[in-house]
Amino acid sequence: MITRTVETTQELAAFLRTRRERLDPLDFGLPLRRQARRTPGLRREEVAELAGISTDYIVRLEQGRGLRPSADVVEALARALRLTPDERAYLFGLAQQRPRGDGKLATTAAPPLARLVADLSPLPAMLMNHRYDILAWNGEMARLLLDFGALPPSQRNAMWLCLMHPAMRELYVDRERVVREGIAHLRAAWAAHPEDRPLTDLIAEFITRDDEFARWWGERDVKVNGRGRKELRHPETGVIALDFEVLMPLQDQDQRLLIYRAADDESRSALDRLCAG
Repeated sequence: MITRTVETTQELAAFLRTRRERLDPLDFGLPLRRQARRTPGLRREEVAELAGISTDYIVRLEQGRGLRPSADVVEALARALRLTPDERAYLFGLAQQRPRGDGKLATTAAPPLARLVADLSPLPAMLMNHRYDILAWNGEMARLLLDFGALPPSQRNAMWLCLMHPAMRELYVDRERVVREGIAHLRAAWAAHPEDRPLTDLIAEFITRDDEFARWWGERDVKVNGRGRKELRHPETGVIALDFEVLMPLQDQDQRLLIYRAADDESRSALDRLCAG
């Protein structure tokens, strides 16, 4: 009987072989010597040298001899074989390892996503990255929450505003739940992006400046909340109940699209009045 483990091991072996064989030695500055190359692509010893691991280890991997490479080895192989982001993720999955962040952290909105945020009007929408930096928003979101464009870029962070901005501190009816959920998300993001120094510095600032944040951060709750409901106590319209959805684009996975919708008829009328103003 063929088990899932055997299938995965054999697929890992076949995938490494096919990725190695498609590479052109000339792209690596290696001599062609076609008469000495019995198979296309790079030799195993050449991949081993590029990845900084032994040729014997490459041989055993490609023969499907039950090895489970570490995350460091998988990363080295991905670089040596010049894998695309999708191929890299696939290799990590086959090796049953968790990929590290690739260093491509979003600090500006991808133009197609910025246009999508605008096109979602009249639904309030905004684009954030994993650390809650606000990258793009439409007019409806600005009228609902805050005029983000009037803020310095360093303050355009949803958690910073919730903790530090006087108007935002009073906006949420159930503020404790909202902040706790935000902290649980930040803890997950912090673990997934250990290389993100600005995120670490931001969390340190919150711990230092906000006693509630420090206490709740210490509870070590972890949760990525992509759907739910929030109630806002808006100064112009009163309480508005909103359902929210957070979507992650496949092509820009460090960006998160947040969309609000009215949760009931009364809230829909209030939101319509607010956004029409």
